[in-house]
Amino acid sequence: MTRELRRSLGVFDAVVIGLGSMVGAGIFAALAPAARAAGSGLLLGLALAAVVAYCNAMSSARLAAVYPASGGTYVYGRERLGEFWGYLAGWAFIVGKTASCAAMALTIGAYAWPEQAHAVAVAAVVALTAVNYGGVQKSAFLTRLIVSVVLAVLAAVVVVLLGSGSAEFGRLEPTGDTSAAGVLQAAGLLFFAFAGYARITTLGEEVRDPARTIPRAVPLALGLALVVYACVAVAVLSVLGAGALGEATAPLADAVRAAGAPWLVPVVRVGAAVAALGSLLALILGVSRTTLAMARDGHLPGALAAVHPRFQVPHRAEVAVGAVVAVVAATADLRGAIGFSSFGVLVYYTIANASAWTLSSGPRGDAPVRVSRTVKVTAGFGVAGCLALAFSLPLSSMLTGAAVLALGAAVYAARIRRRHR
Repeated sequence: MTRELRRSLGVFDAVVIGLGSMVGAGIFAALAPAARAAGSGLLLGLALAAVVAYCNAMSSARLAAVYPASGGTYVYGRERLGEFWGYLAGWAFIVGKTASCAAMALTIGAYAWPEQAHAVAVAAVVALTAVNYGGVQKSAFLTRLIVSVVLAVLAAVVVVLLGSGSAEFGRLEPTGDTSAAGVLQAAGLLFFAFAGYARITTLGEEVRDPARTIPRAVPLALGLALVVYACVAVAVLSVLGAGALGEATAPLADAVRAAGAPWLVPVVRVGAAVAALGSLLALILGVSRTTLAMARDGHLPGALAAVHPRFQVPHRAEVAVGAVVAVVAATADLRGAIGFSSFGVLVYYTIANASAWTLSSGPRGDAPVRVSRTVKVTAGFGVAGCLALAFSLPLSSMLTGAAVLALGAAVYAARIRRRHR
């Protein structure tokens, strides 16, 4: 008999875990490359990313209520579309988010101790893996602390920037440097930041009353993250302008310095490191739960499906994920991580939306589920939006992502052939 995880998370904890991932990943990592792509159309790209994310959130919340198990879209694709599509979603998530984990770990190192960024990154991965090993409630408690610190720092940044004489709201208006292709590419890059609400659905087996909790927590977390993103983007863009923001290596630090508040730069650096820490914590949670689900079905080594008898967490999956991320963080750099991760996650959500589209006929083997026309429409828009954003990303990101997906499909085909011999 398979041991299940403990259901101990309520709406508040689920929302905080989602926020911890979204706020940490995007505010300090995605604004600059998005500004390079969209120019003064950055806010249009942010709005488009939010619309696509909303469609995905509605589909994911509905599916998570029907299938309250660890694994997220891996489970939904398997149950609604077939084993291969579930596997492909899980593969895209694990590989893409492992790259994201390494990127967030290196972000911590770059802000906390730039000269020893790789060593700090590995230490952060080891420490957070130990926290996750102790149980999801410990992870939720640490995430609450992290989110509180990050939101306080961001609030201070927004107040200082908008209250300075350097803020010019004319810089927010789109100009001739804005193109539809650039806005699409910016939306694809910014989607990397919004994807954190997936942590809520991948923790479906650890949420109390998932049929009610998840549909409430997902849109709430997404809405709060959008408010934070919009405030910070407006403040930074009004001070730096699209050109300077696109060239910035540390956009928030550069913005407060340009606003005449250099005393705030160390606070921003601490906030960035803490935000990346929260994002990394939530990412490891999500990847380990998807690893658990795929191991249960035989797509990954069965040993990874073990659940700790005391802490009731997938301890072997967590240790394995932590080890892989530590190795990548010790040897890799940040270049291309956002684009690569965005491609994988957009494929993941394309499968999630396609799965939600089929819910009108009810889950297989269960009583029919009443799905409103609105949910079906958002699922359709979600599929179209995800595909459009995925193929608007930089060519290198698309090619790398497609190659990784092809490798995953080849591994699946080889496994199926061995099964039928």
